[in-house]
Amino acid sequence: MLQFIQGFNLLIFALFTVFYAYQLFYVVAALWHDRKRMPMPEAKKQHKFAAIISARNERAVISELVRSIKMQNYPAELLDVFVVADNCTDDTAEVAERAGAIVFKRFNRTEVGKGYALDYAFQRIEKEYASAGYEGYFIFDADNLLDRNYVAEMNKVFDSGYRVITSYRNSKNFDSNWISAGSALWFLRESKFLNNSRMILGTNCAVSGTGFLVACDVLRARGGWKYHLLTEDIQFSIDCACEGERVGYCSTAVLYDEQPVTFEQSWNQRLRWSKGFYQVFARYGRKLFGGVVKRRSFSCYDMLMTVAPAMLLTLASVAVNAFLLVSALLSTPVAVSVVRVTLSSILSSFGGFYLTLLFFGAVTVITEWKHINTTAARKVLYTFTFPLFIFTYIPIAIVALFRKIEWKPIAHTISKSIEEFQ
Repeated sequence: MLQFIQGFNLLIFALFTVFYAYQLFYVVAALWHDRKRMPMPEAKKQHKFAAIISARNERAVISELVRSIKMQNYPAELLDVFVVADNCTDDTAEVAERAGAIVFKRFNRTEVGKGYALDYAFQRIEKEYASAGYEGYFIFDADNLLDRNYVAEMNKVFDSGYRVITSYRNSKNFDSNWISAGSALWFLRESKFLNNSRMILGTNCAVSGTGFLVACDVLRARGGWKYHLLTEDIQFSIDCACEGERVGYCSTAVLYDEQPVTFEQSWNQRLRWSKGFYQVFARYGRKLFGGVVKRRSFSCYDMLMTVAPAMLLTLASVAVNAFLLVSALLSTPVAVSVVRVTLSSILSSFGGFYLTLLFFGAVTVITEWKHINTTAARKVLYTFTFPLFIFTYIPIAIVALFRKIEWKPIAHTISKSIEEFQ
């Protein structure tokens, strides 16, 4: 029995080490690249874009986003703003229109969710504004704010040949509490040590919900936005990886968004994400594995590891050890050696998980220190609470596995101007 427990725990540890060690290399690559960072070459052409915003009852924040787009250091005639007022029961449409956006009102209680709203916008723009000559679409959420050079910086990467590009995601409310800080730190880490590293190494980046640019011909080839799982962003990213479409990243295009401040909001949001990852893994897991085996695609491997339910493997390991621990305690006489090994395994699993997350959180806070909008004391404090925030994914992962989850909007109430972040 003792040999089985030790062998089982060693196997789980080895699997995680083999499968995810490359993300430590991502950290090294990003830190090394910072020493000799070269700016993106200036664009030879200023391309024409349309910004699309899906908004449902977002009157509190929509005008500041539209204003931040209108204030871009980019020719106004090359950038139009479209807002889809999706199933709104407030005056979001009127507020957005007064701010200078072209507004589409959509009412559909059957096809609910951001993906359907985006597809509705694409279809109408392609039909009603075909003569405008748009070359790409920016996708934003209503709570976003854009740095004034956002579009100009994204245009550089677009002009270099990338047809799908994501950007640097910061937070409007990092310092609200440990919940908003945990979520914000996760996205900062994703920008700096996942997408940034992928861009450095020449592999595919991943779109992260908001703040990305898609070439019009990419969507035309797909017949519009045909991604309607609960996490349509990662679904699109994986489809790109499977089809060989490069996804780039622009570290100098900065976007700010609002993070949940209550545990209920955060729970509901991450519950949808977890369920969406299960959906994506079920639909694309086999295809991604085929890309790894047949095309030797590292992008497919990276995306496979991104959506693979690794949390469930961790929980299974803890559950096996917990079961054996209880059995040993109930045996007569008590199997002391089994108790010692299983208890040590459970504690080391959680301890190792905490230290690993603390490392990623700390290195992110240190490297992005000047970009985090809060006091030094809170930066340090929220570094240590970051692993605890991620720990709360454990019950979320379990609930998402069994419960039917539907898309629900998250209320946004923090109205700030871009001037507050410049």
